[in-house]
Amino acid sequence: MAIEEDVGPGDATTPLVVEAGRQGDAVIETRQKLVVCGLEVAAAVFGCLDPAGDFEPVVSDGDRLEPGQPMARVIGDLRAILAAERTALNFLGRLCGIATQAKRYVDAVAGMRARIVDTRKTLPGWRALDKYATAVGGAVNHRVGLYDGILLKDNHVALAGGVEAAVKAAIAEAPANLRIQIEVESEADAIKAVDAGADFLLLDNRTPEEIESIVTRVGSRALLEASGGINLDNVRRYAETGVHRISIGALTHSAPGADVALEILQSGGENTSVGATR
Repeated sequence: MAIEEDVGPGDATTPLVVEAGRQGDAVIETRQKLVVCGLEVAAAVFGCLDPAGDFEPVVSDGDRLEPGQPMARVIGDLRAILAAERTALNFLGRLCGIATQAKRYVDAVAGMRARIVDTRKTLPGWRALDKYATAVGGAVNHRVGLYDGILLKDNHVALAGGVEAAVKAAIAEAPANLRIQIEVESEADAIKAVDAGADFLLLDNRTPEEIESIVTRVGSRALLEASGGINLDNVRRYAETGVHRISIGALTHSAPGADVALEILQSGGENTSVGATR
C-alpha cells in the first residue's frame, strides 16, 4: 500500500535521467543518534521494486548509532532504488524514531523497579510496527488491541455503577485467560478495587505523591501502573514512587521521526548526496 501510494503508475522523474537496467549501489545512513529499527521492513520495500536486488544490513535492530554511521547497503537496479527510497526511509524514520524515544524513557528509569509500557495510541494500521519499535527500544508491549486484555476505564466504571460493581462484573464474566485492569482516580477507589478482587490498577493523571500513598496502601496486593502527564522530565520521579509500570502514549503518538538518508555510491565509492530527496 505504501509503495502504491508513492509510486502510483510509475516514477515520473528517475527514467528521465537514469537509463533502464543501470545497476548500482547505495548506502542508508543516519544523520543523528538513534536506535536502529525497521531494517527488515526497508528490505521488503526495496525487494518489492527489485526482487533481484540485494539489501545488506551492516547493523541490527536495537543497535545504537552515531550521526553518519551506515545502516545498510542497497545493491541493484538504480531506477528501482530511487523509486523505493522515500517509502523505505519513511518506514525507517518512524520506526527508528519510536525505538529511540522508547530507549530514552527506559534509560531515564534505569535501576528502578518500574518498567516503561506502550499503549494503543498508535498510527492506525501501523500498530504491529509501532509496538515492535517500542519493544526494540526496551519498552514492554501492553495490549495489542481490545481483544487481548481487559481494561476498565473511567467510562466503563461510570456505566457499571462504580469501581466495586465494575470489578465484580468483570471478574464474574471475563474469560479465564484475560487479566482485568481497572482505572482508579483516588486512593479510596484503589482500596475499593483491590477489596473487590482487582489485582491490576491503572493510576491515571495522579501526582507522584498520590501514587506513593496508593503504593503504600495496596502495592503489595496489586500491580500498579501510572499514566498521564508523564514525560522525560518527570518519569524518574514517578518511578521513585515504587509503581510497577509507567505507560507512555508519547512513545508512539509523539515520537520525532529519525533523520535517515540514502546516498547513491559512485563507482569510486563516493556519495552523490541524494539523501535529501523529498
